[in-house]
Parts: sequence; C-alpha cells; structure tokens
Amino acid sequence: MNVFRLAGDVSHLLAIIILCMKMWRSKSCAGISGKSQMLFALVFTTRYLDLFTIFISLYNTIMKVVFLLLAYTTVYLIYMRFRNSYDSENDSFRVEFLLIPVAGLSFLENYAFTPLEILWTFSIYLESVAILPQLFMITKTGEAESITTHYLFFLGLYRALYLANWVWRYHTEAFFDQIAVVSGVVQTIFYCDFFYLYFTRVIRGSGKMSLPMPV
Repeated sequence: MNVFRLAGDVSHLLAIIILCMKMWRSKSCAGISGKSQMLFALVFTTRYLDLFTIFISLYNTIMKVVFLLLAYTTVYLIYMRFRNSYDSENDSFRVEFLLIPVAGLSFLENYAFTPLEILWTFSIYLESVAILPQLFMITKTGEAESITTHYLFFLGLYRALYLANWVWRYHTEAFFDQIAVVSGVVQTIFYCDFFYLYFTRVIRGSGKMSLPMPV
C-alpha cells in the first residue's frame, strides 16, 4: 500500500458514490449509461471471486465488498428503481464489440490458464474499455450534466493515480504487472480528451458540458 494506491481507491469510491447520489437525489438516471454500469458490475464480479479463496487484508476485503455492493446498487437504480428515466435510445453502444474481443484476449494473454486467473485477466481487460458506452452516449447526445462529468473525472483520476502507483512499485519493489499496466494505460488514454473538456468547460464554467455532436 502506498499513497497513490490509497488515493486511487478513494477516487474510485468517490466516483461511484457521486453517481449513486446523483441518481438518488434527482430520482433519475438520465444521461447515465446503463451498459457501462453493467460492464463495471461484471468487472468487479469476475475480479473479486478470490473473496472466497484468498484473504489478503481487512482493507482489501472491505473495499472489494463495497465496490461490489455499489456496482449492483447502481445497476439496480438504473434498470429498476429509476428505469422510467433511463435513456435506452441513446445508450446504444454495441457491448458485444467489447465483450467478445476481451473474452478472447483473456484466454490468449494471461498469467495462468486457470478459471480464476482467466476471469481476473478478463476483468482487467474489460475495465479498460467499460467506460466507452458512457463516453459514446455523451458524444451522441452532445452534452453531459456536470455531476456526470464529475463522476467521469474521478474515475479517470483513479486510473491516473494507479499508473503512478505502478511506477512507484516498480521503483521501490521491482514489481511490474504487464497486463494491468498496459490495460491501465489504454483506459487512461480514453479519458485524455474528456479531461481537457472537463477543465476547459466545467471547471471554468458551470452547468452542463457540451460536446461536439458526432458526424
């Protein structure tokens, strides 16, 4: 554990809490991609199966349980509690274009050909692209509420902090996880354009962040 890992976990947790609070207070899930949230729930489910086999630390166990609960709470709010406000028409990203390649890659590139290891690898690859339906939805509608962009900002910050965590661990522990690092870099790249828009249009302004409409 180091300060970058801890800050990354806090940022990740804060992002999900912001999203849940936004839906609960507004009684609406408008502007939120249910498909992205389903993918994130699948990420946590396949990654944290070791809850039943390995105990690392109390902190590790608590964080895993909290992320699982929050992920499925988010899915419940979108598809059950506030389903009348869910914008399924604009949440139209074809998730099979992500799931099929990710599943195939997890069988080809992993550290051990065992069910748990393949599922862990699958979760790492899937997390790197799970935000794409949300970004696609924002691009398609042309704007996003500021609270949604705050969620995306903290989610992107979590990935950036984890990159710093891996750099720190490489220099202090000679530890290098190629699958996690490469996937993390890919995921962070997806946020780069969003970060620019966030700082130029949300931090300096207020309200919704307008984005260029797709051609």
